[in-house]
Amino acid sequence: MSKIAEQIRIYGTVQGVGFRPTVYRIAKTLGLCGEVSNDGQGVLIKVVGDRSTIDQLIEKIHSERPPLADIETITRQHLENANFLDFIITSSNNNSVRTKIAPDAATCSNCKHEILDPLSRWYRYPFTNCTHCGPRFSITKKLPYDRKNTTMADFNFCPECQEEYSDPLNRRFHAQPIACHVCGPKAWLERADGKPVTADMFSMLDDVDALCTLIQRGMIVAVKGLGGFHLACDATNEEAVQKLRYRKRRPDKPLALMARDIEVISEYCSISEMEHKLLSSVAAPIVLLSANGSKQVAPSVAPGQNTLGFMLPYTPLHHLALRRLNVPMVLTSGNFSDEPQCIDNEETREKLSGIADYFLIHNRPIFNRVDDSVVRVIKEVPQVLRRARGYAPAPINLPPGFANISPILAMGSQLKNTFCLLRDGQAILSQHIGDLKNSLAVTAYQKTLNLFLELLEAKPSNIVVDKHPEYLSTKLGKDLANTNNSKIIEVQHHHSHIAACMVENGLDIDCQPVLGIALDGLGYGEDGTIWGGEFLLANYHGFERLGTFKPVAMIGGEQAIYQPWRNTYAHLVAAFGVDFIKNYECLELFSFLQTKPLALLNQMIEKKINSPLASSCGRLFDAVAAAIGICQESCSYEGQAAISLETLATEYLLNDSEEIESYQLDLLQMENVSKFPLTYIVPQPMWQSLLIDTKQSATPALMAAKFHQGLAKAISKMVAELHQSCEFNQVALTGGVFQNQLLLSLVSDRLIKMGLDVLTHRQVPANDGGLSLGQVAIAAARLRM
Repeated sequence: MSKIAEQIRIYGTVQGVGFRPTVYRIAKTLGLCGEVSNDGQGVLIKVVGDRSTIDQLIEKIHSERPPLADIETITRQHLENANFLDFIITSSNNNSVRTKIAPDAATCSNCKHEILDPLSRWYRYPFTNCTHCGPRFSITKKLPYDRKNTTMADFNFCPECQEEYSDPLNRRFHAQPIACHVCGPKAWLERADGKPVTADMFSMLDDVDALCTLIQRGMIVAVKGLGGFHLACDATNEEAVQKLRYRKRRPDKPLALMARDIEVISEYCSISEMEHKLLSSVAAPIVLLSANGSKQVAPSVAPGQNTLGFMLPYTPLHHLALRRLNVPMVLTSGNFSDEPQCIDNEETREKLSGIADYFLIHNRPIFNRVDDSVVRVIKEVPQVLRRARGYAPAPINLPPGFANISPILAMGSQLKNTFCLLRDGQAILSQHIGDLKNSLAVTAYQKTLNLFLELLEAKPSNIVVDKHPEYLSTKLGKDLANTNNSKIIEVQHHHSHIAACMVENGLDIDCQPVLGIALDGLGYGEDGTIWGGEFLLANYHGFERLGTFKPVAMIGGEQAIYQPWRNTYAHLVAAFGVDFIKNYECLELFSFLQTKPLALLNQMIEKKINSPLASSCGRLFDAVAAAIGICQESCSYEGQAAISLETLATEYLLNDSEEIESYQLDLLQMENVSKFPLTYIVPQPMWQSLLIDTKQSATPALMAAKFHQGLAKAISKMVAELHQSCEFNQVALTGGVFQNQLLLSLVSDRLIKMGLDVLTHRQVPANDGGLSLGQVAIAAARLRM
């Protein structure tokens, strides 16, 4: 059979994952001649052989690809002047960067075995890795992904590591971060007070093992991980957890946990098959689990919650440090609340010395800050709540119609920020950046964005921003567009939420409109008011606003987010007028409200002084929570009251089989400037029933359950009415409120019974963390028109 020569190009996440040695092994087995190399576009193969054998090579590349690889496309073309006598692996070629960066990956089983094997040269080495695991994105400075382009460049191989790195049949062949005790990074322990650490202070094998002893003694330790520093303490020691909260200035928000293995976690939580799979995956995210085990962690770990966020060790350092620890440890971001996570050793010593008692530090630099991802399973379907380590920056393939559109950069939102780059029909979403609340967060956002664009050599000609003029991401996007002479595209907040959900569910660029239900805290509306409870008939090209929640004043503006009683008072005034309080003076709620400057508040509402009207479903949750005594005076993070309300309602519905009568929310239709009338959800009858229940000393849990069920009924009734006058078969549920597992399940079940196709989020958060994905999709649709 005559021989031919072909050039085969493989696109996707194919660098730094052991792809070239896999190709080499397969080609040698098949008796082919040629070469394989990395370049800026992916993996390039030049091969000589008969056609059927080259076809086998392609088939085996698909079926035997490395576990961390993701093949998007393979192209083949005839190759001229090919003259090869053997098959070899060649060095990387630099050209335009189109390949994908692999996310950081949890320690594989082989490496874990080696670090625990006293006969292995990797025994107790905290930076052991191979092509199937270890740091990737967090250490990458530029592409292609070669050692010289990572933070491992300054660590020179010892002879043994060089031999393994150079052996195509070794699983560490061209594993860029590999090193060992002799030639690699080192970890060491420091005291926060600067005094020396001596070996006789601990019963320990090494400095990493000392972490376990310190945790057992009730200490707080700053631990350098893959993508940043964490703060660790014993999760069963209430004094230690309270001390950590006080020092970190994080009074209420739940703290993440890490445990040695699944067996330890199962003592505190129930774990479904899907949750087990996620915990053990290469992404190794924090998984929210039902806290119903035989043992309990300290009450201050997750106050007012019925779930715990657990993860398993995902680096050798974590595996070694937790080896002797039979209880979970808190492992929360190494920062003060609302500040970026520390990644630099000197910065950490300076900033965290007031929080940590000790530091477990290493000298492998972190180039890209990456926080831990958070996932929740609803009806055995995973939903990403925070997309970061293990997932980012893996690309999200866009549905049909999004190819051949000029590059687009979407700047995301103000809270839970991510940004997104669209090119070549794919969306490359950044890791979770966080809330742009202060100058440190904004500086970190700008630095991460610049690193991202440099890494991918991207120069977007179109920049997308949210319509809110005061979002820092909007202002930065406009500045960037002016500097680079790029086109600026403004996109409405809730339309972006819906578009992100549509992308995830594979709806093509010219799809029929869906009914999008976007429920959140707030977003800037098309009419210049604050929206937050929207029913939009939408596709990527545009939308019609069909329904909303009746707007209610946000007294004090942003203060209403952190003082839920303001929302309670505003809702009661909207429902009953300013004199309502006379009819309920005997209630404890009104005794509390009487301590507030009600005359001033009434003036603010009447004269619209710093009290914008908002159709916010998130603020309705806050109002109900405060009315029944949850976070009444204040909350320390957005959504705290709503999460506590969900917890109460869930516990009630799980433990009480008696059927309850849900609260009623009315629908009111109003004329609208568009061809469709605007329908409002009006909570007035709900408030009347809730106040009666309060008067009759109903439990907060019962009232929380009645509210959730009533809200779900009102939403489904709205959908039913809109369905009579509008054509749609699919309903997209999106926005931060739909991270409420109970509400999402109640609404989904009702809509499915109505024969509708329900679209929900899986790959990106329903909250503002997924907004940038929707922004690029809408901008792409506009540019293609």
